[in-house]
Amino acid sequence: MTHQEISHHRLVSQKLYETSSNSPEEIVQHLGAMQAQDYAMAKWAIGSRCNATEAAIEELINSAKIIRTHILRPTWHFVSAEDIYWMLELSAPQVKRFTASAAKKYGYDAKKLDQTNTEIEKMLSGNNHLTRDEIMQELNIKKTSSDDFLSAAIMMNAELDGLVCNGKMKGKQITYSLLEERVFKPKTKLSKEEALSKLALRYFESHGPATLLDFSWWSGFPPTTCKLAINAIELQLSFAEIENQIYWFKKDIAYETNFRESVHFLPAFDEILISYKTREASILLENQPKTFTNNGIFKPIILENSKVIGTWKRTIKKDHAKIETHFFNDSQSSKKEILFEGIKAFEHYLETKVIIE
Repeated sequence: MTHQEISHHRLVSQKLYETSSNSPEEIVQHLGAMQAQDYAMAKWAIGSRCNATEAAIEELINSAKIIRTHILRPTWHFVSAEDIYWMLELSAPQVKRFTASAAKKYGYDAKKLDQTNTEIEKMLSGNNHLTRDEIMQELNIKKTSSDDFLSAAIMMNAELDGLVCNGKMKGKQITYSLLEERVFKPKTKLSKEEALSKLALRYFESHGPATLLDFSWWSGFPPTTCKLAINAIELQLSFAEIENQIYWFKKDIAYETNFRESVHFLPAFDEILISYKTREASILLENQPKTFTNNGIFKPIILENSKVIGTWKRTIKKDHAKIETHFFNDSQSSKKEILFEGIKAFEHYLETKVIIE
């Protein structure tokens, strides 16, 4: 297997090579956890992998078939309702170290956070769905630039404790609701070792070929812990060694070399880039600063034959969506025909006409 083949096979494992017949819930479950801090773009991350429209995906989020919460690394993710509890129990203790440190700067220790959770539970009980501002008003926490960090830490702590998750959208505003009122809590629990092995298998089957350090970055667990997880599932995976790096992937992956031409307009923070520690398989080193910053801000990308060739920006108008493109190589901008093919899926997803400029 070559680096070129790695990037092609990742398209397949991530359900991007062909339009999937899977439902949006199945796409999220397949990928395990999909980074989702940019809500609009995160919905397209799901839509780009199946035939669903934005409206259909939003309805699944509103109805708690897909959960948006903080999990794994300390950022928003989409997670399947079927996976939320075991995945939270596994990853919350390590992520809470970040929230505890942030909250302590504002005088909120573990005891005060627990008391705040009790207050939040009372105000959301009975299927109430409140925005963060509404919750903070009830807690008498004023909206200031510094207190905004405190409110984020409070709500993230409540998410990691399994108390709250996303509620139904209020127009364009995100709300919170009680997790146990939205998703039934299973009676049986996985051990930490079982959960970590399950997470590792899910990652390598949906993101492979990938390395131990890729899994460590994506999951947030240290390499030593990730190595134990890989050892536990080694017989369920295949691997290839390239330049002294071992890449793990799904057991029945086909060693196909004749990949068809393809173009994808993918969202900011898409799993095809953000879920790997190093990204040279998909994007040249010299183009990486044009695509994502050192502090973790990722732009929407244009992928041609599994390689990032540029970035794009969407603007929603009254009766259409405008797409502006920026290519790393001027010669790419002449490929209007193939670009139009690549944007058709986005047109279906938005249910409106899309114009490329």
